[in-house]
Amino acid sequence: MHNKNKIKTASLHTLGCRLNQAETAVIAKNLQQQGFEIVDFGQPSDLTVINTCTVTEQADAKCRKAVRQSVRSNPDTFVAVVGCYAQMGVETIREIEGVDMIVGNEHKMQLAGFVDPLEKMSEPRIIHSSKISREEFTIESVGLFDNNTRANLKVQDGCNFVCSFCIIAKARGPARSRTFDDVLDEANKLVEMGHKEIVITGVNVGTYSNSSKNFLDILMALEKLEGLERVRISSIEPTTIGRAVIDFMAGSKKICPYLHIPLQSGDDAILESMRRKHDAAFFREFIEYAVKKIPHIGLGTDIMVGYPTEGEEEYKNSKKLLADLPISFFHVFTYSDRKGTTSYKIKPKVSPQEKKKRYNELAELGRRKKEIFYRIFLNREMDVLFEDGKNGMWSGFTGNYIRVNVESGADLHNQIKKVKFLFIEKDRIIGELV
Repeated sequence: MHNKNKIKTASLHTLGCRLNQAETAVIAKNLQQQGFEIVDFGQPSDLTVINTCTVTEQADAKCRKAVRQSVRSNPDTFVAVVGCYAQMGVETIREIEGVDMIVGNEHKMQLAGFVDPLEKMSEPRIIHSSKISREEFTIESVGLFDNNTRANLKVQDGCNFVCSFCIIAKARGPARSRTFDDVLDEANKLVEMGHKEIVITGVNVGTYSNSSKNFLDILMALEKLEGLERVRISSIEPTTIGRAVIDFMAGSKKICPYLHIPLQSGDDAILESMRRKHDAAFFREFIEYAVKKIPHIGLGTDIMVGYPTEGEEEYKNSKKLLADLPISFFHVFTYSDRKGTTSYKIKPKVSPQEKKKRYNELAELGRRKKEIFYRIFLNREMDVLFEDGKNGMWSGFTGNYIRVNVESGADLHNQIKKVKFLFIEKDRIIGELV
């Protein structure tokens, strides 16, 4: 093939959540279908796509840094900034030297159609709509996940819950669901491509609703999908699940016994100020029900420290609830002010020193609770889906999200193997193949 130099290359970089990863994978596949060769981010490429996050000010800063790095290491590349920060921060991104295109959330999935020809202009081309559609949607392509055993399947976008600290409802628009047949169609293709595990993602997945189908219908359909070994639910709001999902998970062969359920605070006054849809008692009862139905379930949560008005008493209520409940995976966030959110105006603010102290305490509690959970499974045998290996040391996850390492000379990539758990090392269990 003598015109090899003519093949255009593209590299993609994802900031932020699992949903962004799912979308980047689809954008990559679309570019590949347009004739682009996909190369690793950081390699010289004709096109660089940065799919951005805007959850915090730090996320915005990371995006600006990623753009500057790309341009520095790759001065001729055509830089397209897409996604949430592109939706919210057009004016700031315009000022970054080297950006050629800014595509907001409404149009980013059509990126492959916009980048032909790759012509650098003096001003970036902006494809942006401040109004995001609330219509149901389809995704024309299937995600391209490099060498990964797990694939993310986007079923829903946007959110109608307006939590006081969150900008995502603005960045991603109103809740809307992907058509049911389209969800199953991509799931089928991902299984054909060899993925053993599918992770259901969205902004607020539990609110999925399309014609007469809801979130539970997706689980039931995936349960029947031949060749699929595991279905994992990504972060899901406690008030959207209903006990029916727990009951179905309890009897399922495929749905991973793991739930990540954001709490944000264990104090009712703070929860109300945050405009969360649950109080502490509801959360407690829900977790207790889940553990009663599925004793070995893995439970994760998001907890925020330093929300405005969070005094010592309110913080203690959060800490106590987390200490009491069998939650073993903590995502601790430090509150940061975000222009455009309600909490931006709420006073008094918590001092940075106090935030740091609370963060460290809860992160430490999380480490201890994870170890207690891991200990339950020592000397047991469990199935592990292996993802990657380095120098004969393979790493993978159980259904309830325990990270496991084993030594093996065999190629365990994308294999589910029975492992005996020997001992805990940092945040994982070391085991041996049975």
